[in-house]
Amino acid sequence: MEDSRANIFVLGLDEANLPTLRAVPGAEGYRFHPLLTVEELQQGEVSVEDLLAKAERALDAFEGRIDAIVGYWDFPVSTLIPILAERYGTRSTSLESVVKCEHKYWSRLEQEKVTDAVPRFGRVDLEADPPRPPEGVRYPMWLKPALSYSSELAFGVKNDAEFREAVAEIREGIARVGRPFTWILDQLDLPPEMAGVGGEVCLAEESLSGIQVAVEGYVHQGEVTVYGVLDSINYPDSSSFLRHQYPSMLPEPVRQRLHDVSERVMRQIGMDTATFSIEYFYDPGTDDINLLEINPRHSQSHAELFEYVDGVPNHHCMVALALGQDPALPNRQGTYRAAAKWYYRWFADGVVHHVPDREQLDAIEEEIPGVRVDVVPEEAQRLSDVDQQDSYSYELAHIFTGGDSEAELQEKYDRCVAALRLAFDKTSPGGRDQKNA
Repeated sequence: MEDSRANIFVLGLDEANLPTLRAVPGAEGYRFHPLLTVEELQQGEVSVEDLLAKAERALDAFEGRIDAIVGYWDFPVSTLIPILAERYGTRSTSLESVVKCEHKYWSRLEQEKVTDAVPRFGRVDLEADPPRPPEGVRYPMWLKPALSYSSELAFGVKNDAEFREAVAEIREGIARVGRPFTWILDQLDLPPEMAGVGGEVCLAEESLSGIQVAVEGYVHQGEVTVYGVLDSINYPDSSSFLRHQYPSMLPEPVRQRLHDVSERVMRQIGMDTATFSIEYFYDPGTDDINLLEINPRHSQSHAELFEYVDGVPNHHCMVALALGQDPALPNRQGTYRAAAKWYYRWFADGVVHHVPDREQLDAIEEEIPGVRVDVVPEEAQRLSDVDQQDSYSYELAHIFTGGDSEAELQEKYDRCVAALRLAFDKTSPGGRDQKNA
């Protein structure tokens, strides 16, 4: 008898997200198939052409229906989805709308057409000697490639010396992602303002301050829906995330303004049949809102948070849109009133020891209700060798907690950190010797 379940191919399907995908409404009627591995998609030199060819071979060899092709990672997954969708007749937003989000310079050009919630910005001439900030962009500022993974090669700088040092590092590493991104740009009819810009370009923009928040939403049949606002809290005196917390504690009028800006920007971008996540800063002193960046996918990092609070993970929106179904999420139907994703970090290099195995992690999760723990490094791995770290810290573990108060979220996190009992050898040579918190 023919299997009537919908076949959903997931680019970069990983063990951490599979249980969450299986928790979406109607999952008993779905079959989730892995399409390329996370390692193939994100490690080393990325060749979009090679990845496309490998994905097509896998899809062509599949004997059943191909009902949906989805993903929740950044480039190249975000750009592979619309290309594959066009070739296999599945639902997706356009490739151009994805690139308008992911190319930080092009995205800024589109954003400033519909909102003033944009910092001063400009392109950096990486070939100049000495390199200089763009005209009109003042310190402190951030330098970042047009495209990067997890804040890789993103640097906050306060003066000319730090600017030159950051440019030197970006020059050295920008091609790893920038070169394949240029191939994607070559598939599009670019507007005059993007002529000759390419994928290996560096952006400078004035630093933003205030409370950092993330807005999650989707576009369905041309209508933009915001389904959640989350607070992003950093480590003290650091640009590195400590936790994402849902729901946001910002006042309702501020959250409504975030909704309004998000709707205008996503209409301008031209996205449809897709999820998105937008990061903002809100300054309580000035009441200003500033847009940091747009991600053309929902955040898989937040899936457990929505499940804890609303009763359904946000993966539901991605899957439902790809299948042509109603992507709406329930509201506050979960077990807890609040939830957080914590980033347990280390701010110095070293070799990690005593990494708990899955059985030990399961024991921690069973002992502390409403938690889930994923350890990032492997036993005896040097932290500076772990992929996709930001420029200032190393992620040791992701800890998800659900609770009825912020104090309960903190208490569960502290218990998890203590239970992990990670140890470090900081005397081994190599790697970055010290991180500045």
